[in-house]
Order: sequence, then C-alpha cells, then structure tokens
Amino acid sequence: MPRPRKSASPFRNFNSAPEVIRLVVMMYVRFALSLRNVEDLLAERGIDICHETVRHWWNRFGPIFAADIKRQRISWMRGFGQWRWHLDEMYVKLNGEMV
Repeated sequence: MPRPRKSASPFRNFNSAPEVIRLVVMMYVRFALSLRNVEDLLAERGIDICHETVRHWWNRFGPIFAADIKRQRISWMRGFGQWRWHLDEMYVKLNGEMV
C-alpha cells in the first residue's frame, strides 16, 4: 500500500500560524534582539510565546528563511542584463608572503 504524501510546508507540525513564526524569527534576526526581548515584544502584542520557543523556531526555520531570501535576491539581480558574479581582489599568503 503506498504511503500518503507529506505536506511540503515546513510548518505542518506546529500549532502556531506560519505568519507568527515568520514574524518571530525575522524579529530575532533583523533587529538583533535577545530571545527574551522578542518574547517581551510579542507579549505586548498579545502573543504568548516562551523564549525557548523562539530559539527552537530560529534553529528550525532560520536556514530555510535565509535560503529563501538568498534565492529571491539572486533572481531579482538576474533581472538586470549585465548581472554576473565576479571576484574583485584576492590575496593568498604563501610562505609568509602575500601574493
């Protein structure tokens, strides 16, 4: 018997709304707040979440959100006709000398 397909959403096993999870992780990263500061800011907005939940969500969803942002940024940059990656300068130390 074939196994049922899993949902592609990374939020499928969490009781909180995906918007809340994304808000919490982005607040923690974007504004360089501590876990407890994020907890306090959410409490002011009426969202009761423990600082350990913020840490867990950051560990779980941080890399996913970072990859999404990087993918969007690259696709946006490729919209320009002259876009390409290049290396400006490179220095290598060989036997104690910069080459």
